[in-house]
Amino acid sequence: MTSTSKLMYSLIKPALFALDPERAHDLTLSKLAFASKKPFLTAQINRFFGRNVADLPVTCMGINFRHPVGLAAGLDKEAAALPAFSAMGFSGVEMGTVTPKPQPGNPKPRMFRLVEDQALINRMGFNSGGVDAFLENIKKTESTAVAGINIGKNAETAIEDAHFDYVSAMQRVYSQADYITVNISSPNTKSLRELQNESFLDDLLAKIKVAQKKCQTVHKRYVPIALKVAPDLDEDEIETIAELVISHQFDALIATNTTVARPDSLKSDHAQEVGGLSGAPVKELSTECIHQFYRLLKGRVQIIGVGGIKDADDAWDKMLAGADYLQIYSQFIYQGPSMIGEIVDGLKAKAKSHGFDDLPTALESLRTQ
Repeated sequence: MTSTSKLMYSLIKPALFALDPERAHDLTLSKLAFASKKPFLTAQINRFFGRNVADLPVTCMGINFRHPVGLAAGLDKEAAALPAFSAMGFSGVEMGTVTPKPQPGNPKPRMFRLVEDQALINRMGFNSGGVDAFLENIKKTESTAVAGINIGKNAETAIEDAHFDYVSAMQRVYSQADYITVNISSPNTKSLRELQNESFLDDLLAKIKVAQKKCQTVHKRYVPIALKVAPDLDEDEIETIAELVISHQFDALIATNTTVARPDSLKSDHAQEVGGLSGAPVKELSTECIHQFYRLLKGRVQIIGVGGIKDADDAWDKMLAGADYLQIYSQFIYQGPSMIGEIVDGLKAKAKSHGFDDLPTALESLRTQ
């Protein structure tokens, strides 16, 4: 079945890659959104892509995932296609980034393929239909995947008032989320990354935790919160963020978002476009960031690893560095849904090669060696 799913995507991909990247994205999402409303169509997606993805259970943020491969935020910004992505075999789907009010994002063009580098650059700028439309979409869908919701601030909101947007968005989406991600690391909203500085971050995390406790009381359920950070952090910034997510009892850290760095190895014509770089060139930067955070967090706050994962070897490296769960995006665009099962099978084989039947036990043992 893997070869069939690979063949199917290989037939679709040239037509999509012939289009402008954002146009291809919008077209694909519209088709998946339509399929998400039709159980027969999601069943067919599952038949061709998701049915043979093996179970390899992991627990992160207190949530039981059937395997460690999820979809990163940015692909389904409007929560329009959760059932379709679930049917492809993802164990978790992070939707958004959603902002409290609708906003158009940055001017087009704002998404670029770096095919030679197996990478993408985007400067979308939190284009969002707003939280009201987002919630209307998600309430109409059913899914077997864990539903994460990624929240951000509106561009017009001053950085000093950012906490109002994050608290407002969290309160609105809380009832529909299995977990919530606080995105302070996109490079495409002016001043947003300043929220990673201690002067802003301590107060922001404190206010979010207060709001979370109120939501827990109202809804009678605890929804975990993760903080998504950039790979472009120095050692002092990493130490500060680690101390704050521990002290404010966040449930996870997502490492990492896109980078503003441009490695010398880039070959593509669009390599110098302004925006966040994702995909293969970010792999080492992201993995090193995970390693540094794991050294400081020591399991007190779990880590979700993102950035340049193209196969089971990359996934294994991120998990050995300290990630408890993984997300993919850019390489999913290049390879298609078959990579989900291939990564899971590869991770299972790696655990067995070290004499372990389950992945968490293998990682716990190998990280301490």
